[in-house]
Amino acid sequence: MMERLAQAEAAVADCLDAATWALPEHDLVAALDAAHRLEQRLAAVRLALVRELDGRGTAGTQGASSTAVWLRDRLRLSIPAARRLVDLAAALDVGAPGVRAALASGDISVEQARVIGDTVRTVHTAAGAEAAEKAVGVLVDWAGQFEPALLRKLGTRVLDHVAPEVADAAARAALDAEARRADRDRHVTLSELRDGRLRLSGNLDAEAAGLLRAALDPLTAPSGPDDPRCPGQRRHDALADLCRLALRTGELPEHGGESAQVVVTTSFDVLARQLSAGTLDTGPLVTPETVRRLACDATILPAVLGGSGQALDVGRQRRLVTGPLRRALVLRDRGCTFPGCDRPPRWCDAHHIRHWVDGGSTSLANSVLLCAHHHRHVHRGDWTARLSGDGHPEFVPPAWLDPDQIPRRNQYHRRT
Repeated sequence: MMERLAQAEAAVADCLDAATWALPEHDLVAALDAAHRLEQRLAAVRLALVRELDGRGTAGTQGASSTAVWLRDRLRLSIPAARRLVDLAAALDVGAPGVRAALASGDISVEQARVIGDTVRTVHTAAGAEAAEKAVGVLVDWAGQFEPALLRKLGTRVLDHVAPEVADAAARAALDAEARRADRDRHVTLSELRDGRLRLSGNLDAEAAGLLRAALDPLTAPSGPDDPRCPGQRRHDALADLCRLALRTGELPEHGGESAQVVVTTSFDVLARQLSAGTLDTGPLVTPETVRRLACDATILPAVLGGSGQALDVGRQRRLVTGPLRRALVLRDRGCTFPGCDRPPRWCDAHHIRHWVDGGSTSLANSVLLCAHHHRHVHRGDWTARLSGDGHPEFVPPAWLDPDQIPRRNQYHRRT
């Protein structure tokens, strides 16, 4: 084998030196087809070698933890690429001789072989070995016409051709399995960046994806022939517009005792001088231009603060720890006030410093924000919450923790 591989390598080297510019177009096309076919046949040889090395345990004897890790170091592959190589070599060796033969003859590509192998395993599970063998022939024929992604899509209905008596049941089982996977994997992650922006990522199930597309698509069209925004920027702006539309409906559930809204904070002195930078209730600073634009929106509630950071005017809505009082707490505390906690305001409850049943008032001077965990902790434990002389919360630790009982403050939410 080594001699033949050496001869093949020498022939390839000769081809590298060939004057491709001198070939007529039909010869160039024929040479491309031949090179592609040779690449697949060589891939079949490589897969056979990988399978044999894996079976012998060569990786372990040479100190690697697995064949994939050994291939990574030996061939300088990525671990995912090396694992795919090992998995495909095993699949072709164990259960799909027809696929291996098609690859060895250069009739299909490596990616098509991977798709066919995956599909054939599914057919074998659903309908048995005879149907799987028939599926190989059908899929190899289709591989002569379709690229891997479309081949995989067509493969979902291959049972209609090779085992129609079980096709409907298998399709239903596959659909149910996919629905379970989608339900399990659904999530949306909001990763806060240091400058107040969010990185949005996640997986939506089919229903949620349809809803999002139906809501976003009408808002993503270019505003005109001179719209400078790229598609990604238009989708970003459409998502923001969608949030504004939802806030304007007034139908969102209350959060923390108040209607969903955006609060922009600025000082009275700056407000009188035509505004400067403002602060969102979630923490980030926004530019003067953003403050002026948001102040024009009826769904945006401006809150004016004095120079000391105390609330002067937070509107006139309900009493209790809702509405204006809730917003005042958010503006003052900026999150859970227990020392060392970084939970934001929307994760917090309003805690009465002096309990309401003991005669404590529902007021800014008798309230602090606490996340659910620290709210329970304060009610169960020996920590004492109070407002300091400057009007901000602090906590006196129990004597067993600090004999001097020096008051502590939360430093995560300090106003800059």
